[in-house]
Amino acid sequence: MPEDIKSKTLPELQEAVRELGLPAFRAGQIYRWLHQSGVASFDEMTNLSKELRARLAERYTIASAAIARKQTSQIDGTAKYLLRLPDGEYVECVLMEYRHGLSICISTQVGCRMGCAFCATGKSGYARDMTASEMLSEVQTVQRDAGRRISNIVLMGMGEPLDNYDNVLRFLRLVSSEEGMNIGMRHISLSTCGLVDRIYQLEKENLQLTLSVSLHAPNDEIRSRTMPINKKWNVETLLKACRSYAASTGRRISFEYAMISGVNDSDACARELASRLEGMLCHVNLIPVNDVTGNSFHKSPAERQERFIAILEKKGIPATVRRTLGSDIDASCGQLRRRMEEEESTYAALRDE
Repeated sequence: MPEDIKSKTLPELQEAVRELGLPAFRAGQIYRWLHQSGVASFDEMTNLSKELRARLAERYTIASAAIARKQTSQIDGTAKYLLRLPDGEYVECVLMEYRHGLSICISTQVGCRMGCAFCATGKSGYARDMTASEMLSEVQTVQRDAGRRISNIVLMGMGEPLDNYDNVLRFLRLVSSEEGMNIGMRHISLSTCGLVDRIYQLEKENLQLTLSVSLHAPNDEIRSRTMPINKKWNVETLLKACRSYAASTGRRISFEYAMISGVNDSDACARELASRLEGMLCHVNLIPVNDVTGNSFHKSPAERQERFIAILEKKGIPATVRRTLGSDIDASCGQLRRRMEEEESTYAALRDE
């Protein structure tokens, strides 16, 4: 079975080139084609001989992602992509424009097994992990479609990044490589629902990325109702790991807090949250929860969000409401994939009748 060449680091590619009996400089040429040019075929590597391209094609495969569906917001230009992977699986990513440039939110797994109650992705279940090269392909495919350089990456799409730890770490090192796409770690944010053992493992990597933790509740009673992971690692255990991470790396942690009307948005919740985060290098990012088919959660009114922020800031906890982009398209990751799966299932049933 052909090897995944785009998931190889430059030193690994140099070793592979040496094994093929090729000059060392060929590794750099191939790496730049894969990462800077984002080619999908060895035939596009025009400064390599046809013989060499044929040898590479026999031994390796190049991961790719094709645009299956695209939605563009008429309000702010945010674009949501449904990408088809070579094995027929679908993942989603979102391209957003800010003053600092283009930012992409990518998926790290096909589906998710965390089962958070307010998330659309988990409702379709978990299929498999994504490879580092498939994550790179998300960025490259969307960047090619946009016709502009993407400068920021958020790992907050489908899947739990730390549940696919090794592939995600490899992706981070590849995408930040100076010989590759060269998107610096300080321009990358990784979101987790709270896999405590992996947070400690990530801490040892001492990467300069931003760690975003999906907290969504100030206590175990509320968090366990909406996030099954809390039954394994409760709020106290999670926040202890976060304090360790922030102290060790010197990087501020962003706590994601989905504001769900009548569930976690009371004054009492705000005060309890402020008490738990006191003294930590952190920021609270309030997110008006998306309406997701199949659950009864609704976003908190604007005045409730403002009141929540006022309580946090009075206690010395910096907080903001995340800017809502793409509100007129399927906002929540997982919904496009579910719709495509339903359409394909319906088509298959009709075809078989």
